[in-house]
Amino acid sequence: MRLVFATHNDHKLREVQQLLPNSIELLSLKDIGCFDEIPETGETLEENAKIKADFVTQTYGLDCFSDDTGLLVDALNGQPGVYSARYAGKQKNAQDNMGKLLSEMKGKENRNAHFKTAIHLNTGGESIVFEGIVEGVITEKEAGTGGFGYDPIFMPAGHDKTFGELSPETKNAISHRGRAIQKLVGFLKKRSQ
Repeated sequence: MRLVFATHNDHKLREVQQLLPNSIELLSLKDIGCFDEIPETGETLEENAKIKADFVTQTYGLDCFSDDTGLLVDALNGQPGVYSARYAGKQKNAQDNMGKLLSEMKGKENRNAHFKTAIHLNTGGESIVFEGIVEGVITEKEAGTGGFGYDPIFMPAGHDKTFGELSPETKNAISHRGRAIQKLVGFLKKRSQ
């Protein structure tokens, strides 16, 4: 089975490849000659994941999955949510995004938040959505240099370290993306038996 992961991110591609059964050949957008920046114009994470997967399936006629992730902060009414990557502007700078979020959280007692990943899979004429969520809190300041995005200011529930301080193995085992990918992998393993 050949499956396209609608990403230009080689790190994400390798991470997912390690979880898939050998019977599935995973391709990136680059592998299929797609260098387009697919616009994420949806109002939800699920819509953005669907837009990207549908673009590949409709343009290239290939089975595909795509993901979109957001950080939803209770005290900010679920913001930055679908705008997480560009919260502080179109430059999509993680440092700027964290700075803006910490500034907006100043003086807020409720620091609860959760990361959510939505994966949209198009295969064999079917469309399936998988989701992964991890609860946690926004810290007062950055800690750790691991991971990416908001990882240095997000402490997952049950841990005393931020995603930025946890090892990649620990983070992947408990993260929103890891949970969504595990559901996808479980589905694909059943399908390929």
